[in-house]
Amino acid sequence: MRRPLVSGVLPTETPRWWIWRRTNRTWQDLIIDDDATYDYFHEKLRMTRGAFYDIVATCTPFLQWSLTHYRTPLLSEQLVAFALYRWASGETFDSATSSFGMGWSSGIKAVRDVTNAILSAYLDKIAMPTGRRLLQVTRAFATKRFPNCFGSMDCSHVYVDKPANAPTKNYFDRKQQLLYSVIAQAVVDLDMRVLDVRVGYPGSVHDAKVLINSSLYKRAEAGTLFLADAVDLPYGVRMRGYVLADNDNGPLPWLIVPYGVVQPPDEAHFDTCYKSSRNVGE
Repeated sequence: MRRPLVSGVLPTETPRWWIWRRTNRTWQDLIIDDDATYDYFHEKLRMTRGAFYDIVATCTPFLQWSLTHYRTPLLSEQLVAFALYRWASGETFDSATSSFGMGWSSGIKAVRDVTNAILSAYLDKIAMPTGRRLLQVTRAFATKRFPNCFGSMDCSHVYVDKPANAPTKNYFDRKQQLLYSVIAQAVVDLDMRVLDVRVGYPGSVHDAKVLINSSLYKRAEAGTLFLADAVDLPYGVRMRGYVLADNDNGPLPWLIVPYGVVQPPDEAHFDTCYKSSRNVGE
């Protein structure tokens, strides 16, 4: 008698992760509306449920798949979720498409279309800081003893399947020589916000060549990139802005690199400060 009465009076909580109601399909699990799904979003998409639906709302106008005689168009939520899942997990198309209830070719098209939608919808989001944001970024770097620093730059190898008919040696990772890759050059601030990115050069290309052929280099050399108020640095150097980089790129007027070898105390202290600011880019 007591159990029916209690069950009728006391509210029941939605299940947490230890009692997930799961379907064994990633997409179906994501659309279950319970508390456990919030944890599931973090696990599978690396973001909150709210952030995901904000992206969906912004990208939907750019993701209108047409109705054909052969299929019903996939929901924009499903397309965005699939692309984010692929990027977050690195899972193969064969496995990921099965988890999302779509065909292999639809999965490839979904990633391509979501990529284009994000580029169209968030065109102004990846940019060097200006105004109030610039002050926040430069002040943060100043606490690391790099006043007027705009960000930290590094290159990373993104492993890919070699494009058909492309020379094998071009896409070999020049450091590993075992896998095919393309190079991603990115500038980030201390909050790990991406400020500039250039992706696409084959893995055999040196970082310095990637930089020289990037829009970042062209804008910096033209004097249109670093427009902060000038500050005086040691040894009479006056700077309006610069980025931190490694020795693969070599020193430039707007590119600060470490000494990198055994140095006197002052230079060694500089390298120590450099590493604490530069590591965020790695």
